[in-house]
Amino acid sequence: MIRAIVRPEKSAKVMKAMFEAGYVAVTKVPVVGRGKQRGIRIGDITYDELPKEMLLMVIKDEDKEFAVNTIIEAARTGTEGAFGDGKIFVTPVEEAYTISRGTKEL
Repeated sequence: MIRAIVRPEKSAKVMKAMFEAGYVAVTKVPVVGRGKQRGIRIGDITYDELPKEMLLMVIKDEDKEFAVNTIIEAARTGTEGAFGDGKIFVTPVEEAYTISRGTKEL
């Protein structure tokens, strides 16, 4: 499973890139949080919880590297990237079930 936490303004671009690459299944969840930069300071105000979007996708192991690179290219700010562009977490999925059929998928 790939959990990509991206800037809200980048989630549509990431989803489009994944769709065009053949990965159509995605769950999108609005989230808030902060990374190493501990939020952002604007004037006298510090915003320590920043809005992001988490995209959850189950990808075959052999497609993992391609999928991660596709997400990075679509989510990165500019050519060099910037603090706050997000993070990608990859974890194994042991089992999956389709609720409507009650069948095990993996």
